[in-house]
Amino acid sequence: MQLTLNFEPESLKSPIRYQDKILLSGSCFTEHIADRLHAHKFNVLSNPHGILFNPISVAQSIVSYVDNFRYTENDLFALNELWNSWDHHTRFSGIDKKDTLDKINESQEAAHRFIVHADWVVITLGSAFQYYLRDTGRPVSNNHRAPAQWFEKRLLPIDVITRALQEMIDKLQAANPFVQVLFTISPVRHIRDGVVDNNRSKARLIEAVHEIGAQYPKAHYFPAYELVIDVLRDYRFYDIDFVHPNFLATSVVWEHFRHCCLDTAAQELLKQVQDIVIARSHRTRFPDTNAHRDFLGRYAAKVSALTEKYPFLDLADELSYFSTQ
Repeated sequence: MQLTLNFEPESLKSPIRYQDKILLSGSCFTEHIADRLHAHKFNVLSNPHGILFNPISVAQSIVSYVDNFRYTENDLFALNELWNSWDHHTRFSGIDKKDTLDKINESQEAAHRFIVHADWVVITLGSAFQYYLRDTGRPVSNNHRAPAQWFEKRLLPIDVITRALQEMIDKLQAANPFVQVLFTISPVRHIRDGVVDNNRSKARLIEAVHEIGAQYPKAHYFPAYELVIDVLRDYRFYDIDFVHPNFLATSVVWEHFRHCCLDTAAQELLKQVQDIVIARSHRTRFPDTNAHRDFLGRYAAKVSALTEKYPFLDLADELSYFSTQ
């Protein structure tokens, strides 16, 4: 008996390799994929601006990395005893103005060094709603719990979204002609926008990224949204808020991502890395036994052999653990 739609996402023609550098940017769903890649020792940089939901903010942030844009004290504002940036997530906010600015610019510098040599930029868009400051018309990425009357909320037209993404890709490819861009749409429901407007928002994002994919040979789409909404399609795959996909749902998306977006060699190597990572997390009750010493010795040898064969793997922490216990 078939209980779900039979849907298999199309594989990338030039899939991701293990040695590739991958920058990820966008919504909180971005971080699910980034965390999985990082846990399996891929070379990733995730959300240098923090979590971003709308395409204008994501596009502007990536352009700022390419340009190595430096923020100044004039770009910060004080609210709720913190210094904040309208372009950044609250994780960059702080009590000390200089420390906040330094943290932002350190992230900018790291992102610039990474993106000009990146092989992939993975972008997850969450919402087509954009907030603007009423006083200045400035677009903002995060409201930082400021009073609602400070902002005007707009649902971005498809052509505005498409133009922002086009300008971003043109800028990115001018600096890094070989970079590939992979778009996804977050399956997280923005219920605060209302059920109808959330669907309108997602529809505009989907249409825009497909237009981009038709225009740019190095722009691609992975259907994370469709896998959760159309294949899983059940509240048991959501957290208790009925909004965020739960661990099981993100695991299903990850499995499809592995098969469709990683090359064959990467998928095979991932299994070996996963074995080592799981062994590293093992906590023995009897560390002084010969069995445990044999376990450590076997895995120290495995790590040494793997890093000798694949020098791009960073397993220094695992090697230290198995060698020094």
